[in-house]
Amino acid sequence: MKLRETLIKHSINMVKRCLVPFLFLLLTAVQSVYAQKMTSFGQSGSDAKAILDAASKKFKSYKSAKADFLLKVSNTSNKVLDTKKGSILLKGNQFNVQLAGQEIFCNGKTIWTYNKDTKEVQVNNYQPKPGSISPESLFNDFYDKDFLYRLRATSKFHNRPVDVIEMTPLDKSKPYFKVIILIDKQNKNVVSTEIYEKGGNRYIYEVEKFMPNAPAAEADFAFNKANYPGVEVVDLR
Repeated sequence: MKLRETLIKHSINMVKRCLVPFLFLLLTAVQSVYAQKMTSFGQSGSDAKAILDAASKKFKSYKSAKADFLLKVSNTSNKVLDTKKGSILLKGNQFNVQLAGQEIFCNGKTIWTYNKDTKEVQVNNYQPKPGSISPESLFNDFYDKDFLYRLRATSKFHNRPVDVIEMTPLDKSKPYFKVIILIDKQNKNVVSTEIYEKGGNRYIYEVEKFMPNAPAAEADFAFNKANYPGVEVVDLR
């Protein structure tokens, strides 16, 4: 039993390792970020703030959202180590994530992590830690005082004009030291993000499709055993 639970937790941690940067992608794009009076990175730019505020205002008007994304993990030599496709559906503090052979359901109180390979689902109480990155943080001003940022350039991404914003965390104990996000100049949606880890790896997310106000039923956010015959439920609450 202990070995099985250890394997399940290891698998879940791998998914979370991939998921957290993606949530950060959305969070950095949709939160209203306030200028910091710091000099190490230079003061946060008013031009970057205007772009982030516009994206924040637009995203908060959505009742729900769905995104299909591509994840690339590369090393310091720019060698792509892994590529995965995934999707996330959000509605308030509820979410559904599909990534790397797993599906995560959360109705705001309970979280189910379903591993398709092992045909097991782990059940836990959903208790995000204060200050942690979580999907419901998309709908509040979570990152209003945690970063310095600047508009680095205007460029193109798949022939679309984008604003390139560089962000650095004020908390230097974070596992990453820099984030580069690309925001579409016309629709103010995030199209890509690149997170630089201190260990050398980079997580690159590209949003392939974004659907505001996507259909989101309550059943999308809870695991229903009847729909998964033969799946073993491991309740760790």
